[in-house]
Amino acid sequence: MSEFWTQQFRHRMMKFASRRPPRDDEVPVSIKIRVTSGCFHREHSPHAYDLIDRHLSSSSPDQTDFAFEEHESGPEILVYLAVTTAGITLAKSIIDLITAIVKARSDGIRQGDHPRDPLKLSIRRTRRDGEFEEEEVMQFESRDGFLEIEIEEPLSAAANRLLRKELPNDSDRNKT
Repeated sequence: MSEFWTQQFRHRMMKFASRRPPRDDEVPVSIKIRVTSGCFHREHSPHAYDLIDRHLSSSSPDQTDFAFEEHESGPEILVYLAVTTAGITLAKSIIDLITAIVKARSDGIRQGDHPRDPLKLSIRRTRRDGEFEEEEVMQFESRDGFLEIEIEEPLSAAANRLLRKELPNDSDRNKT
């Protein structure tokens, strides 16, 4: 991973966190839906992005709690995850958005979008010390459809692995 890319990623995460600083129980992360090769952006996937745009305009998640970023390699969702003693909590609206993006890719291909390479879902972040961390979640074939639960469970598991150092433990709970 290039230093230039890492700097850009840090900058995106800092800009996101500056819009609304995280609460004590939140950690900002990036959820990336990336093509394995080729591209997945508006120019080459207009049908998919039309569907994604419709989903974004019809859903009403709090716009300060997430940001949708477009990249040539695929969309990125910057979001706060709630970190509790029970683990990481992903907002239903974010799971819905990820599911809508994967479905839009598949539907877009059926409507004539040309890139057909598989998608990979990953979750990543910048630690407090500035280092980059990433957990691969799963891969989707371009024409696959997925249910929310098929995405939510592996994404939650990956988020828990990525943020395990942030999770409060029993000794922390006993201090209050």
